[in-house]
Amino acid sequence: MSMWAWILLASLAAYATKLSGYLVPARWLESPRMTRVAGTLTIGLLASLTAMNTFSAGQGLAVDARVLALLASGIALWLRVPFLGVVVVGAGTAALARLAGIG
Repeated sequence: MSMWAWILLASLAAYATKLSGYLVPARWLESPRMTRVAGTLTIGLLASLTAMNTFSAGQGLAVDARVLALLASGIALWLRVPFLGVVVVGAGTAALARLAGIG
């Protein structure tokens, strides 16, 4: 199959998945159990995206300034710094690490 055929197939699969969401009964979505599951899935998805963006470099693993930025941001979150401050701490740590020649 050509690349465009795969793209169209993936688009149809995504559309079918979205369309199937409208077929789920509303009472299933309003239950406390489903709310808990949806919240847990969201946290897991965000954690996996963060890990992939921090530790990946092409086809391999990378340990560079991004890891230090993630650690600094995690400490800032633990200290209950406001979100904008967490972003500034992470960006500043990455900039200083790159200035020092790390990553």
